[in-house]
Amino acid sequence: MQSYPAPALALVESMRLAAAAEPARAVAFQGAPGANSHKAALEAVPDGLPLPCFSFEDALDAVKEGRAGQAIIPIENSQHGRVADIHFLLPESGLSIVGEHFMEIHACLMGLGEGPFTAAYSHPQALGQSRFYLRTRGIVPMSYADTAGAAAYVAELGEAGIAALAPKIAAELYGLRVVAENVEDAHDNMTRFVLLAKQPLDPVAIVGEAITTFVFEVRNIPAALYKAMGGFATNGVNMTKLESYQRGASFAATAFYADIVGAPGDPAVDRALEELAFFAKDLRILGTYPLERPRG
Repeated sequence: MQSYPAPALALVESMRLAAAAEPARAVAFQGAPGANSHKAALEAVPDGLPLPCFSFEDALDAVKEGRAGQAIIPIENSQHGRVADIHFLLPESGLSIVGEHFMEIHACLMGLGEGPFTAAYSHPQALGQSRFYLRTRGIVPMSYADTAGAAAYVAELGEAGIAALAPKIAAELYGLRVVAENVEDAHDNMTRFVLLAKQPLDPVAIVGEAITTFVFEVRNIPAALYKAMGGFATNGVNMTKLESYQRGASFAATAFYADIVGAPGDPAVDRALEELAFFAKDLRILGTYPLERPRG
């Protein structure tokens, strides 16, 4: 059921009303107030109005329907890999990536009391990033739609033995006690977010280095991927990410998601993309946007 726990509802409604008054400033994010994506929205767009949405699809729909000017979506984590389903949602959304934002992720164990806890609710990404901490303490991980929503849910449950893994601000918002801070298994825990909007950025207008994200499917011929990638090597274009995923249930066609440093209009990038198109099909550029953090 797509609804927030009772402790979050008043906050959600006040943020929705503010966003409705100035939709162009609204930044849609998945989760309840106090989620990591809420914090990322505040950091990436300081003058924006964060708009909570229950699911990733809801956040993307808010932009498509004009209720928000942008959406901010987590795409990958340094410890737990890519966010599930995101490679399917981005191409299907029809939106363009217009920015990226990197944010350190720190989780707190919180509850109504000081423990011990038998279970902890959180988003699957947060649970995966703290799996060693939970396992060694005998705490059963319980999946929830988002981190801050899990904190609100624990507050609503009212059970002393149930905890949440969430950002520290969630404890303040929902009246929980922080039992332990920085419980993530790795201290260099980083999540990359992307900002999406209806209209793509003009690559010519980007100041400084740019990054281009695209998806494609290779043709069913021998060594197609090897040949498709050759154009980036021979033209000196730095490909910083290449991930495969399956389209449909037949497993007959493999799609790829890629990031390169550079922008269309750069002769080297244009030559590499032209060579890629010869060996690939369904090549779609999802966006060209400023590179926030150097690669390599």
